[in-house]
Amino acid sequence: MTLTRSLFVLLLTGALTVPTAVPAQDSNPKDKYVWKEASSGGYTYKYVTNDPLQARLYTLSNGLTVLLSANHKEPRVAVRFAVRAGSNTDPRDHTGLAHYLEHLLFKGTEQFGSLDWAKEKPYLDQIDALYEQYNSTRDSAARRKIYHRIDSVSGIASHYSIANEYDKMMADIGAQGSNAHTWVEETVYEEDIPSNAMDKFLVVQAERFRDPIFRLFHTELEAVYEEKNRTLDNDGSKMLEATQRYLFPTHNYGQQTTIGTIEHLKNPSLKAIRNYYQEYYVPNNMAVVMCGDFAFDELIKKIDQSFAYMQSKPVQLYNPAPERELTAPVVKEIFGPSAETMRIGYRTPAVDTHDAMVLDLISSIFANGKAGLLDLNLNKQQKVQGSNCSLQQYKDYGMLIFNGTPKQGQTLEQVKDLLMEQIGKLKKGDFDETLIRAIVANGKLSLLEGFQKNQARVEALMESFIQTRATKWDEEIAELDEEGKVDKQEVVRVANKYIGNNYVLLYKRKGEDKSIVKVDKPPITPVETNKDKQSAFLKKIEAMPVSTMSPQWLDFQTGIGHGKAGIADVLYVPNKDNELFHLYYRLEMGNFNNRLLPLAAQYLQYLGTAQHPTAEISKAFYDIACNFSVNATNDVTTVSVTGLQENFSKAVTLFEDVIHNCLPDTAALASLKDRLLKSRSNNKLNKNAIMQGLINYARYGAKNPFNTVLSVDEVAAIKAEDLTNILHNLLNYSHTIIYYGPLAQDAFTSQITTLHALPATWAPLPEKVKFPFATQSSNQVLFANYDMVQSEICWIHNSAPYDVTKEPIVDVFDNYFGGGMGSVVFQTLRESKALAYATFATYGTPAKKEDPFYILAYIGCQADKMNEAVGGMNSLLNDLPTSEQGFELARTSEKKDIETQRFTEDGIVFAYLEAKQKGLDYDQRKSEYESLDKMTMNDVKQFHQQEVAGKAYTYCVVASDKKIKTDDLQKVGAVKVLSLDEIFGY
Repeated sequence: MTLTRSLFVLLLTGALTVPTAVPAQDSNPKDKYVWKEASSGGYTYKYVTNDPLQARLYTLSNGLTVLLSANHKEPRVAVRFAVRAGSNTDPRDHTGLAHYLEHLLFKGTEQFGSLDWAKEKPYLDQIDALYEQYNSTRDSAARRKIYHRIDSVSGIASHYSIANEYDKMMADIGAQGSNAHTWVEETVYEEDIPSNAMDKFLVVQAERFRDPIFRLFHTELEAVYEEKNRTLDNDGSKMLEATQRYLFPTHNYGQQTTIGTIEHLKNPSLKAIRNYYQEYYVPNNMAVVMCGDFAFDELIKKIDQSFAYMQSKPVQLYNPAPERELTAPVVKEIFGPSAETMRIGYRTPAVDTHDAMVLDLISSIFANGKAGLLDLNLNKQQKVQGSNCSLQQYKDYGMLIFNGTPKQGQTLEQVKDLLMEQIGKLKKGDFDETLIRAIVANGKLSLLEGFQKNQARVEALMESFIQTRATKWDEEIAELDEEGKVDKQEVVRVANKYIGNNYVLLYKRKGEDKSIVKVDKPPITPVETNKDKQSAFLKKIEAMPVSTMSPQWLDFQTGIGHGKAGIADVLYVPNKDNELFHLYYRLEMGNFNNRLLPLAAQYLQYLGTAQHPTAEISKAFYDIACNFSVNATNDVTTVSVTGLQENFSKAVTLFEDVIHNCLPDTAALASLKDRLLKSRSNNKLNKNAIMQGLINYARYGAKNPFNTVLSVDEVAAIKAEDLTNILHNLLNYSHTIIYYGPLAQDAFTSQITTLHALPATWAPLPEKVKFPFATQSSNQVLFANYDMVQSEICWIHNSAPYDVTKEPIVDVFDNYFGGGMGSVVFQTLRESKALAYATFATYGTPAKKEDPFYILAYIGCQADKMNEAVGGMNSLLNDLPTSEQGFELARTSEKKDIETQRFTEDGIVFAYLEAKQKGLDYDQRKSEYESLDKMTMNDVKQFHQQEVAGKAYTYCVVASDKKIKTDDLQKVGAVKVLSLDEIFGY
């Protein structure tokens, strides 16, 4: 159900008041988790006993639901405004409408987003009427004339509008991650704010939802077109749409997509959008969800006062006809340019049913990352390239989904047969029943970790409201206890009830998708954004007082325990909140020191010892709710062991045995080699991987970290002993021991000295290969051909050597120029010119002191917009628009981010290690914070002129050569068409 599934996604980091150990299974969860009612501060609320979130559920007099969970670990509050309406409730003749509305809720009201509402309104009324006329007109020539009129009137109206004033107010507040999403049953608005800005925030939000005005619509409409085109280029999105379409031939889960049909996108109705808002954005269909640093009584009163104007009204709920049972497999093929994969999907019951809870457990019996049937029988034995299982739960139904990717020489049909074999095992009860208790224990550990962060808490409560109005919160937090009571017989019963010959089978094959019809680019004249103007409402918000918030600086000497265990340095941070531990061995060596090291790290998961086969090792770790991993990057290798402190000795002893005594396995290596070569082939079909390769080519040249890989012959020559020797000797190299946990430092040092064998002296590190950075002396275009609707362009320029004193101006410049929705790049290229859905630019700070700063800009747009998009970005790179207001917001936002930033758990250790890589032994944020008040717009402009303008750039372009012209690329710079072999090195 909701709680378990959502929090397996949102795990790790943070700390707050939580249970000090994983709770034992309760004999009667229904007696443990009971709804109670209480009153405080003049408000009555409900709560559930033994709720780890200690959440309060309020229902205000107008029907508005408020869900609050306090966490005082950091001075911020995660916020969700949730509406129980999404694509399910779109009108049949206006699909995508809920998603349109989500975009428009950022455009303002009569009070903000407008310079003069009285003058703006008549033009917006004209635009409304023109869209209705456009919507009902079928003649192409007549439609073009109407759209030309829409474009013209929109340009006039824009002289009275202020684009992105909402985002400017969020920047003033110090908000992070301003966003929203629409899905099948929900539209959710997301913020994360400093706790001292709550008064300002509520004033803005109360006005935002009071009576939104749909201004700047035709440029936003074009952004949605671009978003639609991006889904057409995403084979994963096409697979999800097909899964839902065939599993739900009646329900809107399958019959209406979130973005909508192309036909409906082309014929929007502002009237229909407004009707939708008035129907569903009512208090009895909405919730305010907040988790973070606040006092309950004070906050609920403020929320009530802010939203008391809302009036409840009856809401027509979506009430679909029941789906008919699938009586035979539905087999379909999906085509696209990415690697082949396949999927089996089963329809499952409603969220608040016993069987849905059992199916959630079943999904973990199939796949939990360690000891599930797919984990042990397919992935660990490398019978497929990869496989997984998950339950996607909606309100009315769910989907049990199995995914499989073929290895080299394997067909999709063979993968399907292997998955079906494992499905058959579970249906016959052919699994270890003790796995159920291990799943519950690991689930509780995940929740213990996850609930330490506001984001995990707010997502869980938000989902609960969407699916059950949070009326089943007691059952959701009791779910793991209930799963612990399920026996094998019940698993088999439920599996055979829902998993039969009633599946959808999708084969994603490589090939041209002939069904794609892109959304054509309409002619749009850039609109005025009035970026330097302010409404009276914004000025009022800026003038509202807030209490001071003091930053907390890190002291790497006193905040970290520095010690020794044998010859190894120890970095220690106590866990004063619970019984979880994190143990790391960190080596300053990686792929650049030994190209076999990443492969050896991957190989380890398939190896056993003389006493313990590999499957037994995985199960042993899962049984004690602990995890281990070895991860090798280019420069650093990190070994991690995590879990409950009570199992610390067991987990470390087991890992030490595995790393030192793993046995060569020739068959496992042969399979790993095959899968490595297959993953390389798959990467060549992935446009994101291709772009990453182009960026590396631009930054380093023809020989770069991305394409300097083992050749096919070198892979073939690797012996099993080559890799096990690397593993056996790995911890003979110098490494730092890092511990975060409840043990005192002396006690930890004593234990780890006993458990972790160290050499008398460190082995010398292998010499590191170096990749010099390229110098861009003239414009160049690196082009890679890919079958896609859009074109994607990145600008690359290696800039000045790293200098810590530049970090303050770099951070403010990034915020001002290209780092968010209020930035110059976003405002100009998306809001004004409607050239893209996604665009950004950054002056990147290197991780290491010997590396240079770099410029990276990006835009993804329709292929027929590429020339205009490139020209638009180039104009901004060479000529910076100045705005004192924009600068002040960027500077203030940076200050507030520093003021509210807190490093929890072992965060201080990794901040220290990051500082060391830059040659620092102190918290650089302190000097940055002190310099921000002295910074001016002129400093930003000078920085842009010196470091960004007039530079030579390497343009990395991924697009279809059928949709763009080489001549157009040559106008930008000398064109080099790169083959996939040149990009990837194989």
